[in-house]
Amino acid sequence: MFMTTNALVLREVRYKEADRILTLLTSTEGKISVKARGALRKGSRMSAATQQLTYSELTLFGNRGKWTVNEAVIKEPFTGLREDIENFALGCYFAECLESLSVEDQPDAALLQLGLNSLYALSNKLYSPEQIKAAFELRLMCIAGYEPELKSCPACGSTEPEQPILKLSGGYVCCRRCDDGKGEYARLCPDSLRALRYIASAPAKQLFSFRLSDEALLRLGSAAERYLLTHTERQFQTLNYWKNIRIK
Repeated sequence: MFMTTNALVLREVRYKEADRILTLLTSTEGKISVKARGALRKGSRMSAATQQLTYSELTLFGNRGKWTVNEAVIKEPFTGLREDIENFALGCYFAECLESLSVEDQPDAALLQLGLNSLYALSNKLYSPEQIKAAFELRLMCIAGYEPELKSCPACGSTEPEQPILKLSGGYVCCRRCDDGKGEYARLCPDSLRALRYIASAPAKQLFSFRLSDEALLRLGSAAERYLLTHTERQFQTLNYWKNIRIK
């Protein structure tokens, strides 16, 4: 059986001498694993289209539940990522997050669109990496079913919490003075709280269109990252690598 689908290559692993095993986020099948035979051979026509962080149109052959790439054509190479090691590393973190939170054989258009929009913004340097990363992390959690309650403080009902904090495990915003003292939290400010609310509800194409001071962006970035790590209950090697190469 043959199938043609658009797919973002989340991960590639060398197999034997010249093959690749790919983890794809596809438009029609969700997350799947496929084999790209001969993709590492010199002159292979599918080599570029099956690289990590490439969006391609793939024709797959299915047999006994296993998929093999038959043809591959690049739709978006995200060239800018391959010209900047820091942005490529951050893109790999996005891919690892998408792989972790996507479901086998269940298509999710919003998840794929988030990945593509984030990589495009990063590749073309439309916004700062920190802003793209924070927006990606929080929106990803919203899509995955972990959207925090951001409307008002549950204790006093204020829609503009005093010294706002984001309760990480509880998934809600409250006033610092209303905190029950249970569980960790991330400190916010009025501007970073407004940004969180914007990211949670903005149209996909306008996700990154907000402005913050450096201090407010720092608070937003810390809150979004810690919230994702708390609810995924794991560490991401690609995130640690991105942080390490930025320091050097």
